[in-house]
Amino acid sequence: MKKILFILTFLMVTVGFSQDTTDFFAKSDAFFKKHVSNGRIDYKTIKNNPATLDQLLAIASKISVSKSDTKTFQAFFINAYNLAVIKGIVDNYPTKSPLDIKGFFDKIKYTLGGKTTTLNDLENKILRKNFPTEARFHFALVCAGLGCPPIIPEAYKPSILEKQLQRQTTIALNNPNFIKVKGKKVQLSQIFEWYKGDFTQNGSEIDYVNQFRKEKIPAGTKVSYYSYNWSLNIIK
Repeated sequence: MKKILFILTFLMVTVGFSQDTTDFFAKSDAFFKKHVSNGRIDYKTIKNNPATLDQLLAIASKISVSKSDTKTFQAFFINAYNLAVIKGIVDNYPTKSPLDIKGFFDKIKYTLGGKTTTLNDLENKILRKNFPTEARFHFALVCAGLGCPPIIPEAYKPSILEKQLQRQTTIALNNPNFIKVKGKKVQLSQIFEWYKGDFTQNGSEIDYVNQFRKEKIPAGTKVSYYSYNWSLNIIK
């Protein structure tokens, strides 16, 4: 009898988890499709009607995701990060930059996946620490600044996460405004400076970039970093 009860409880929890994550991914997808265009976000419209965003974050706060379910864990927390960034901007809108909001990355806290976290801790302790070889996170996590790779008008989903991460990294690293090649010099985003260790685990920064580029950057090219653009990624 106890064994039967245990199995029933396990099945109920598993089904509940599946329904919660399915609901979260579906509603997140609809939200991003509605409010994201050309890598920018319609903060003004969300500010005027924040109910859907608040509902999504409420759902996200209660979901429990195991890191052993790698794709679900990663997709969930990438979406959660991007939604929390939007929430942080909307709560302080109008603003010209996330840096104009005190403690935007390291003080303001959110409950996501049953964890109370800041944006910095979500990125560094939940995603990067658990998956230290996955540098493509940097092309999916969007910090509300124009210097970041653009946010996509869809949710990251476990079933297609590999394809999405590969696509966004390829787009970013072939964008001449993101990777600026001029003769024997290349300017990289400061993302490569701040997280250099993530990109040099198996070679140089150029080696990493060239994995995704159509036109390879020659070995020996002089690397520098251009200043990050923290202007708000708002739809105008």
